[in-house]
Amino acid sequence: MAPLAKQNLFNVLKDSPWWMSVVIAGAVFLGTRFVLPDYGAFFAALPFIIIGVYASWRQLRTPSPTRVAQTLERVRALSWEEFSSVMAEAFRRDGYDVAPAAGGGADFELRKDGRVALASCKRWKAAQGGIGPLRELLKTMKKQEANDALYVTAGELSSNARTYAVDHAIKVVSGVELVQLVRRVRKFPAKGD
Repeated sequence: MAPLAKQNLFNVLKDSPWWMSVVIAGAVFLGTRFVLPDYGAFFAALPFIIIGVYASWRQLRTPSPTRVAQTLERVRALSWEEFSSVMAEAFRRDGYDVAPAAGGGADFELRKDGRVALASCKRWKAAQGGIGPLRELLKTMKKQEANDALYVTAGELSSNARTYAVDHAIKVVSGVELVQLVRRVRKFPAKGD
């Protein structure tokens, strides 16, 4: 759940179906027409129209559940060498400088904008991951004084592991987010592309 400072109507609407913003824009337009001229009512509704367009754009870029499942199966079928190569290239395309991580708790050291993140991709084939690899990643992060930690999995995390990740600010990359990340790599196109 987002912190209260980040919970406002616009943040809620950008994550909601696009048509909700359009409905609110229509209601704002109709409601303010009684007080303002039409152009004033339009400008009052404009932020909601913009949020609706943005939400629509995000939702169109999100892969379908079928595409997510197919891509995750393909990710799980990769060898470690193939998977690590795809992940390194995906991180590079996100603007990171990527290097192998020192120590056993992480696979990659990612540098961007003066910050260092450690990424662990060890459990890409596991159906469900536990707390152990997350503890190891956190220990390595603290030892190397990294700013952030990412845990990449094509499977699920146990509820305890998910809670541990949230409590220790470890970013979990899985599901749709993992699919969107690997699809940026040319040698890993989604089926049908």
